[in-house]
Amino acid sequence: MTREKIMAMLLAGLVLASAVGIASAHFTMIFPSDSEATIWDVTPGDYIAELGETKTVYVMWGHPYEHISFNMASVPEVSVTKPDGTVEQLTAEQISVDSMDEDGNPGTFVAYKASFTVDQRGDSVVAVKYEDEGENLIDCTKAVIHCGIEAWEGWDANVGQKTEILPYMRPYGMEEGFVFAGQAMYDGKPLTDAPVEIEIYHTLDDGKEIVGTAEEMFPYDPPMVFTRLAKSNDKGEFVYTLDEPGIWFVGATMEPETGRNVRGVFIVPTIDAFPPKAAATVNTEELKTRIKAVEEKVATAKEAPVAEGAPGFGVIPAILGLLIVVYLIKRRER
Repeated sequence: MTREKIMAMLLAGLVLASAVGIASAHFTMIFPSDSEATIWDVTPGDYIAELGETKTVYVMWGHPYEHISFNMASVPEVSVTKPDGTVEQLTAEQISVDSMDEDGNPGTFVAYKASFTVDQRGDSVVAVKYEDEGENLIDCTKAVIHCGIEAWEGWDANVGQKTEILPYMRPYGMEEGFVFAGQAMYDGKPLTDAPVEIEIYHTLDDGKEIVGTAEEMFPYDPPMVFTRLAKSNDKGEFVYTLDEPGIWFVGATMEPETGRNVRGVFIVPTIDAFPPKAAATVNTEELKTRIKAVEEKVATAKEAPVAEGAPGFGVIPAILGLLIVVYLIKRRER
């Protein structure tokens, strides 16, 4: 094999590896939970705290969309910036979590947890720095823990990460269909023309089902619906519509010519649309009474003789009316 062919194959391999890296994005997941048993059942409500509560956050490494996990290759640095700006360094304790590997097999994976006391009303920003040599990546992730009615202070704090996303939108009370906007920064300056990956988290069962559906519907490129991709503008700004309720990851990456990529990730818990759509109210008993009345009219119309030239009751309209009422009752009982 010629040197030219070998170089061409290596180049093609690098391009493919790069494409796979973007399509199946690894993310540092910060999930608050009451226990290790309920880590993966995270909801937007878990990012809310009561004053005086001890909040434990679990830090994992994997693909949120497909619910795939990997061992964390290094101990993450974890801190929390309080609403008044004070910073507390947290101790990351190694734990094991049950999940699924990239081949679909169940397994146990290295993860970490850290705890702090929510001692101020407002927004505490949990920041995690995780370095993965195998992925050539330094991941700087933030998640906001909110405490207190109308105590909306601190959610947009700059915590000094190498690459950091500064949110323009308050990251709680965000409903499905809301637009999330922010600014990507690197070394305190706008990160321009940078790739911005957007991905939502799924539980194990949901992940398996939805990935299978994507592979059937889009066999030419299933991961295009796993990890969405945008770019920051000349001010480092970007926008994206979070069209489903759940836990979203939004990450902008600085890709230097040499050295490791440095990504800033912001976690956005998104709630169901509010107010909920009101269900149509139907009085079932009233409908049943109407059905009985229609049935009696139909029976009478069938039995009673009709005088010549006299208008008939009209059996067909009565039957149609009966069917409509039955349909309404069945729909109500679903």
